[in-house]
Amino acid sequence: MIRSLRHLAKVSKLSVLTGLFAGLSLVSSTAFAQANYPNKPIKLIVGFAPGGGSDLIARLVAIKLAPVLGQPVIVENKPGAGSNLAAELALKSPPDGYTLYLSAASYTVNPSFYKLPFDSGVDMTPIALLARGPFIVATNKDFPAKTLQELVTLAKASPDKYSFATSGTGSITQMATEYFNEIAGIKLLHVPYKGTSPALTDTVAGHTNIVFGTVASTLPLVKSGQLKALAVTTPARLAALPDVPTVKEAGYPKYEVTNWHGIIAPKGVPVEIQMKLNKAINQVLQDPEMEKTLTSDGLTAAALTPAEFGVVIKSEIARWGAVAKSRGLSIK
Repeated sequence: MIRSLRHLAKVSKLSVLTGLFAGLSLVSSTAFAQANYPNKPIKLIVGFAPGGGSDLIARLVAIKLAPVLGQPVIVENKPGAGSNLAAELALKSPPDGYTLYLSAASYTVNPSFYKLPFDSGVDMTPIALLARGPFIVATNKDFPAKTLQELVTLAKASPDKYSFATSGTGSITQMATEYFNEIAGIKLLHVPYKGTSPALTDTVAGHTNIVFGTVASTLPLVKSGQLKALAVTTPARLAALPDVPTVKEAGYPKYEVTNWHGIIAPKGVPVEIQMKLNKAINQVLQDPEMEKTLTSDGLTAAALTPAEFGVVIKSEIARWGAVAKSRGLSIK
């Protein structure tokens, strides 16, 4: 009996030591993997088709990031369902830093319109904010209002008479416009399109009256005289349109909307890998070619820590959720 107990004690001690060594081995292996990150190609998933603004930013970042990290960064386009398919694929990948997701401002709008299989504010690791810029509030060249205040006066006098075009129901451009409707106390008629191009085309043609457009797509039409710019949605004026006021300057100090792109990853990416990626991306944002490309699209580089970027994402999700609720917005 005593011999059996002694044998049992030895076996138990051996099991504890074996478990301890296994745990130490696992910790050592994990630490080694983090210290040697990256040691294979990194995938950057984009929720939009090739050739668009988000795709171009992703590809430029990938090209510049590869030599800094010492590994290829491969862009993979997965368009569909308002970019939610791509987000789900990325956020349900292993949290090892080898799968990243190019997040646009629309990422924070989608929870207000879709029943998502993930929590946009929780099931992700913020990595870095890339760039941000304004939307241009523009009208058809023959629209009677010459200023934003004149537009509001017309809209208040005739609710739902004047229309605004967007890239689709549940888009960031719809939310930017609806948010202005709420603050200005007006009712504009929403006309959704399947993409930015047809929305702009019909505004130029006069079929719709107003558009909150991205700088890259709207500025050329303003410069050519096909559209009339009334304001920009960020606190600072756009360098390419120095005479066009901000919405705040036009009399609406509470209004501010930023169009942005950033990089996130699945929830649980180790802090060391987060910081490696953040440092590398912020280094890339200082590249002269990168700065030139962003500036030409009306964007500016935005160097934030992962924690700071996380605050931006969560605050935007809350903001757009409140706007969708107060305006009674949904995808029917």
